[in-house]
Amino acid sequence: MPDRNDALRLLEEWVKNEGLKKHMFAVEAAVRHYAGLRGGDPDVWGLAGLLHDLDWEKHPERHPLEAVDYLRSQGYPEEVLHAILAHRSDFTGVEPVSDLDKVLVACDELSGFVVAACLVRPNGVDDLEPKSVVKKLKDKTFAAGVSREEVERGVALIGIERAEHIKNIIEALRAAGIELGITAKDLAR
Repeated sequence: MPDRNDALRLLEEWVKNEGLKKHMFAVEAAVRHYAGLRGGDPDVWGLAGLLHDLDWEKHPERHPLEAVDYLRSQGYPEEVLHAILAHRSDFTGVEPVSDLDKVLVACDELSGFVVAACLVRPNGVDDLEPKSVVKKLKDKTFAAGVSREEVERGVALIGIERAEHIKNIIEALRAAGIELGITAKDLAR
């Protein structure tokens, strides 16, 4: 099975936009965190999070079909491919059924939103609390590209309270804060 190093090589080859790369790393961190909470394999789940938007730049009109076809040819597990397809069920028709599928949907939009919230705070993720994220979610002009409906759909899919999900995302991103450039030290530069 391909591993994270293989996935990182693909990421460098397919994705040039640094913001998109950061988003993919953030989703990877969140999905890995949930693997630990839900008994999943963090390496497998992490691949789904890291690669879910692999073809967004190259083939936005067919995202994620091109990436899934390529990843399948490279031996990535069907569990990962199904989750990637399910995160765009509106386009692919593949509904989220497994825990990994549901977690990827739940982490995709919200991880990006939490990163955005970190970037407007002097201490970034270091002291971010769920209530701050909830407040920002109510402000439709903040990170306007993030679908609040998709955030709520993700929360419903994983079956926990929104505040708990936000807390889990924050914990995951805090652990990856240096890599993501969202700590107080990073933002002070």
